Amino acid sequence: MHPSLRLLITLGTAALLAGLTTPATAAVWRVKAGESIQVAIDRAEPGDTIEIERARYFGHLLVDKPLTLRGINRPTIDGELKENTISVKAENVTVEGLIVANSGGDTLYQHAGVYIYPGSHKAVVRNCDFSYTLFGMWIEKADDVLIENNLITGKRDFDSPRRGNGIQLYNTQRARIIGNNISFVRDAIYVDVSHDAIFRGNKLHHSRYGTHYMTSYRNLWEGNETWYNRGGLALMEVRSQVVRNNIAWGNSDHGIMLRTIQDSVIEGNIVAGNQRGFFIYDAEYNEIRGNRVIDNMVGIHLWAGSKNNQVETNDFIANREQIRYVAARDMIWGEKEGNYWSNYLGWDRNGDDIGDVQYEANDMVDRLSWRHPMMKLLLASPAVQTLRLVGQQFPLLRAPSIVDPKPRMQPFNPDWSQWRGRYFPRSK
Repeated sequence: MHPSLRLLITLGTAALLAGLTTPATAAVWRVKAGESIQVAIDRAEPGDTIEIERARYFGHLLVDKPLTLRGINRPTIDGELKENTISVKAENVTVEGLIVANSGGDTLYQHAGVYIYPGSHKAVVRNCDFSYTLFGMWIEKADDVLIENNLITGKRDFDSPRRGNGIQLYNTQRARIIGNNISFVRDAIYVDVSHDAIFRGNKLHHSRYGTHYMTSYRNLWEGNETWYNRGGLALMEVRSQVVRNNIAWGNSDHGIMLRTIQDSVIEGNIVAGNQRGFFIYDAEYNEIRGNRVIDNMVGIHLWAGSKNNQVETNDFIANREQIRYVAARDMIWGEKEGNYWSNYLGWDRNGDDIGDVQYEANDMVDRLSWRHPMMKLLLASPAVQTLRLVGQQFPLLRAPSIVDPKPRMQPFNPDWSQWRGRYFPRSK
C-alpha cells in the first residue's frame, strides 16, 4: 500500500474514533414555577445548563457537578432563613441571573447565599442579587473563581458583629472580584491568605470595613470605591500589592489603612472627608505617589517605624492636620519630585514651581494654629512667616517632622475641589 494512502486511512480511522468518543452536546433543562430545581440538578449531566424561569423557589440547592444555573427574568431562590441557600461542591459551576435570598443567620456555621466549598475551582457567580444573606459568598480553598457584577445586601437588622461578610475569601489563588456592590454587612470583602487576585471596580459601603484584608500577596486593588464605612480599605500584613485609582471618602475612621505592608505601590488614589485619610503603620519599601489626600481631619497618620518609603507627587489639600507624625528624627519625603501641600507658605523666586524653602509638617506654626484656630486668619502675614522661619532655625523650638525639600507650588491635580465636604454623616 502506498504510504500516503496508509496515512489517510490512519487519520480517517482516528477521526472516526474521536467522533464516537466525543460526549453528546450539553443539554439545557428548563425549570418552571412549582417545579424542583434540585430534581433538575440531580438529573442533569456534567456540562448541562439549567434555566430557571421567574418564580420564587423555596429550599436549598446542592450543586455537586459542573453545571450552569441561569435565571430567566431573575427568579428567587429562598433559603427560608436556614443553612446555605446554594452550596457548590464541584469545579466549573456557574451561577448567574438569580436572586439569592434568606440564608441562615448562624455565624458559627457561616451560612451563606452561595457557599463555594474547597476544591470547587473555576466557580463563576455573576449578575446575581443577594438579599438578606448572612455571608453573601463564602469561598474557601477554591482557585480561579470569578465573582462579577453582583449586588449583595446583608442582614441589616443584625448588629454589626452578628453580620457576616459580603464576600469571604480564604486560602484561594487568582480570584477575580469585579464590579460588585456590597452593603450592610460586617466587612464588604474579607480576604485571608489569598494571593494573585484582582479586586476591581467594586462599590463597598455602609459596613464596618469596605475591605478587611490579611496575609495575602501580589494582589491588585484598582478602581474600587468605599464610603460610609468605619474604614475604607484595610490592607494588613501583606506584600507586593498594587493599590491604584481607588476612592475612599466619608469613612468614619480611615480611608486607606496600610499596616505591615512592604514592596507595594499605592498610587492615584483619592482619600477625602475621612477622619484619617491614610493610616500607615509599620510600612516599608513602598511607593506612595500621585494620591489626592483632601479635606480629612488628618491627612496621613504615620506610625510605628514606617520608613524607607518613596512619597512623591501627592496632593495634600485642606486637611485639618496634614501629617500626624511622632518620631525621634525627621523623615524626608519628595526628594525627587516633591509633593503639594496646601498650607505651604514659602515662595518660588525662579518660577520653577518648586518652593525655595523646604516644607515641614507639624512645625511650630502648625501646632499653634491647631491650638488656636483663629490664628489661621494670620497665616499669610509676615509675622507668622517669620515665626515659621525662626522655628526652622532653632531646633529647640521644633519637633521631628516630615520634611519635603521640593514642595510644589501648584497641585498636581487641579480638579481636587469636587472632593471637599464629603464627610461621614453625623447624628445631630
